[in-house]
Amino acid sequence: MTLENLLSNKRSHIIKRWQDAIIASYPKDSQGFLKRTKSQFANPVGWIIAKEIETLYDEVIRGEDAEKIAACLETIIRIRAVQDFSPSQAVAFVLELKDIVREALGIGPSPEMDALDRHLDKVLLIAFDVYSKCRQKIYDIRVREVKNQVGKLLERANLIVEIPETAPGVRDDNVSTSL
Repeated sequence: MTLENLLSNKRSHIIKRWQDAIIASYPKDSQGFLKRTKSQFANPVGWIIAKEIETLYDEVIRGEDAEKIAACLETIIRIRAVQDFSPSQAVAFVLELKDIVREALGIGPSPEMDALDRHLDKVLLIAFDVYSKCRQKIYDIRVREVKNQVGKLLERANLIVEIPETAPGVRDDNVSTSL
C-alpha cells in the first residue's frame, strides 16, 4: 500500500489530531471553547481551522499545487497573524503534521516519508511567505491609519491649509501657454 493510500485511510484520525495540535497552541481558556463550539458564527476561528485543515490536508497529500495550498494556509494564518503568535508559532502547525503522520502510520524512515518531509518543508516555507504578507498588510493598514489621524489632527489645529491650484491674482486667461 502506498503512502498516499495510507494517508487517505487515516485521514479523519490525522486531521483530528492535527486540529487538536493547532488548538493546543492557543491559551488554555480558549482551547475548550475552540473545541466545543462548532458554529461558524459563534466560533469563527474554530470553524475556519476545522474547515481549512481538512482542505489543506487533502491538498498536501495530493501533491504539488502550491497555489491551492497557499490559499488554504492564508485563511488559517491570517487569523494567527493578528493574534499574539510569534512568526514561528503561527506556522509551527505545518511541522506538527510530520510527527502526527509518523505516529498515526507507525512508519519509520523511508524514501516515501523523506519525500513527504521535504514536501511539508516546502509547505512550511509557503506558510511563512503567507504570514509575512499578512503582517505586511497589517503594518500598511496601521501606517495609513496613523497618517490619517495625524492629518485630521493637523486640520483641526488649522495647521494645514489647502493650496489653491493657481496663485492669487493669476487667472488662466492671463497665462500664455505659447513660447
